[in-house]
Amino acid sequence: MAAQKLTRGRLIQIIVLMIVLITAFIWRTVTYQKPPVITNQAKVCNLNTGNCTFTIDTKPVTISLLPLDPKANIPLQLHISNIAVNPSATVNGISMNMGILPVIFKQQKEGWLGEFTVPQCTADKMTWAINIKINNNIYTSEFTVTK
Repeated sequence: MAAQKLTRGRLIQIIVLMIVLITAFIWRTVTYQKPPVITNQAKVCNLNTGNCTFTIDTKPVTISLLPLDPKANIPLQLHISNIAVNPSATVNGISMNMGILPVIFKQQKEGWLGEFTVPQCTADKMTWAINIKINNNIYTSEFTVTK
């Protein structure tokens, strides 16, 4: 496109456009409100010290991990008692990113039994988190695995 001569009409058009853009920029800057930060209020407990108990729908729900001294590359069982809904859970590393491991649950008489295996880490001790989702609430339990 060839350059056009700057006429009085074009100059007024450019000035009006600049005034509109500057006004919009100033208006947006002055009226800006920071969006609210939504944080997930997860309930956290440690499975190395024993069972974890959460209150879900006014009922106490117990979560336990077997064996009591978890080791890497050995199948672990996560037992959730006193709940009728099928939970979903994932396991991920806290000390080091080792990916996200799914927990497969089977219904038992007294609750749900999930099985998973954590891989071996280069560190002697590795802290893992189990994120259990029940009724759109996340309950987090942590445990430490040794080599």
